[in-house]
Amino acid sequence: MYLVAIAWMYVVLLMAAAEATSPQGTVLGAVFTFVLYGALPLSIVMYLLGTPGRRAARRQADAAARASATTTATTPASSPASEASSTSTSPSPSAAASAPAMESAIAAPSDAPPDSDQSIDDAATAAPAEPPSSTPSSPADAAPRRDD
Repeated sequence: MYLVAIAWMYVVLLMAAAEATSPQGTVLGAVFTFVLYGALPLSIVMYLLGTPGRRAARRQADAAARASATTTATTPASSPASEASSTSTSPSPSAAASAPAMESAIAAPSDAPPDSDQSIDDAATAAPAEPPSSTPSSPADAAPRRDD
């Protein structure tokens, strides 16, 4: 895919060089040739061809976020009562090591990108906006109209 893009940009660069060096051509014409025949169409095509890869990466990130959310939801946390009943006054190394891990596990689902279908569903079920207030914004709006 990239080989075709590089070859096309080479052809467009040669077209722009021919436009710039031609007796009837101009440098401005060469710039427009490069942009309109090369950079703009190629950027659109490369964006469209990259869509499946971006979609797969987003799905993989969503799956990883769901897996980490499921893992943290099923892992039991130690209760404060059990920590208070321990006989040692210094915190155990395993408890100190697990505290940062729990903080990062709790923050992980919020770091995940929102699911596009979910945001559409949320927008459809959201409460309707309040109607504008009936308070007039200017004194001319407050005065009653007469049609004489």
